Amino acid sequence: MSRISFVPTDEWPKTLRDFAQADAASNIELGITRMLAHAPGAAMGPLQFGAALGTNRTLPERLIELMRLRIAFHNQCRSCMAIRYSSAEGSFDETTACALERPEIPSNLSKPEQLAIELGDRFATDHLTIDGEFFDRLKVSFSEPEIMELLMHCALYVGMGRLAAVVDMTEDLPNGFAKPFGENVKLSADKPISVA
Repeated sequence: MSRISFVPTDEWPKTLRDFAQADAASNIELGITRMLAHAPGAAMGPLQFGAALGTNRTLPERLIELMRLRIAFHNQCRSCMAIRYSSAEGSFDETTACALERPEIPSNLSKPEQLAIELGDRFATDHLTIDGEFFDRLKVSFSEPEIMELLMHCALYVGMGRLAAVVDMTEDLPNGFAKPFGENVKLSADKPISVA
């Protein structure tokens, strides 16, 4: 059970309800917003940041989703691990997704995908190793605007994923992802949920 209570959507300010499309969204789609609603004005910051990254994305959905899942595994964010976004649906299978829980980066991925996953690894586990040499490697596959986009995705996924993990939000998740806090969960723990 989550460590912070969910605020019922009918108690949210209209701006937050409208932005989150709360009347049409499922509980899993509303996710952590149900707790962020305790501080609705501040909640708009991370929500708008995430929305801006989605709306203005220039990088392939598949690449971003693979990096997101790798970071989710590092964070042990149960809800992040349980969700597969429909925008990337069909671009890879569950075998590929579940391979992201192993330390080695899958060799069947493209060079840019491997670099994005390595960036996610480093950002989530040892950010000070993202040095000039690593930026030089990134610049072979990505433009500087694309690198900034990758870094902003990393910031969102590491920060918000850790927030979701710390508040232990496991309600509405398939059983395999709802293990007690502190127990490691795998991406292959259960059948994931597809969301828009």
